Amino acid sequence: MSNVRPKKHLGQHFLVDQNIAMKIVEQLTLPGNVPDVLEIGPGMGVLTKYLLQHKEYRTTVVDIDRESIAYLQQHFPELGERIISADFLKTDLSTLFPGRFAIIGNFPYNISSQIFFKVLEHRDVVPEVVCMIQKEVAERLASPPGSKAYGILSVLLQAFYTIDYKFTVSEHVFNPPPKVKSAVIGLVRNNVEKLACDEKMFHQVVKQSFGTRRKTLRNSLRIYNLPPEVLAQPVFDKRAEQLSVQDFIELTQLIEQNKQ
Repeated sequence: MSNVRPKKHLGQHFLVDQNIAMKIVEQLTLPGNVPDVLEIGPGMGVLTKYLLQHKEYRTTVVDIDRESIAYLQQHFPELGERIISADFLKTDLSTLFPGRFAIIGNFPYNISSQIFFKVLEHRDVVPEVVCMIQKEVAERLASPPGSKAYGILSVLLQAFYTIDYKFTVSEHVFNPPPKVKSAVIGLVRNNVEKLACDEKMFHQVVKQSFGTRRKTLRNSLRIYNLPPEVLAQPVFDKRAEQLSVQDFIELTQLIEQNKQ
């Protein structure tokens, strides 16, 4: 089988630079000797080839594109049943792995946020993620409080992962070239097992706070009908981008105790 045709509706931009592919795979640290690595969207296996050189872990690949699956089956027969033809977002990951596993991949730009939300759902078994995504999104995820790039997903992911912006990737090393630059980031699970507040409420407060990010929290969080003496506290003079993860946890606790 010859090369796979990149499909626009799947957001496919195949990496063709072997050095960058090798460098991406080298970013895996596998904290705690993780036995399995799942590659999302392997395409024609540019990362897969280098993953398979590492015998210290088992590589499994998942792709929604049947043409890519056929290519991988032909060129990487050693993977056998560990070539999964499925939509990652709809896959029951507990059926693939009995324990912990790392995730790697050149994520399709159009579903990268959804992939991260699924990672959050499985954070207890996903200690590490190494991925290539749109540069703007990578900067957002890794941004500290106070940055204009800092946003909802920055807070939600940084609550449970340490995020490291690794390196920028030119648009010219892909087929077809995307219209934007890409970047590789690494996420490594931190020591937070459970937030010191209701997690569902935490998500709501973060999203509501950034929904009108130019406004102060006093205006953004009006829906909670907080008492005037609570709204008088200095935190409500701030905007969402000024709050750290810990600040948001404390804000959520405050809202839980005082919402009317």
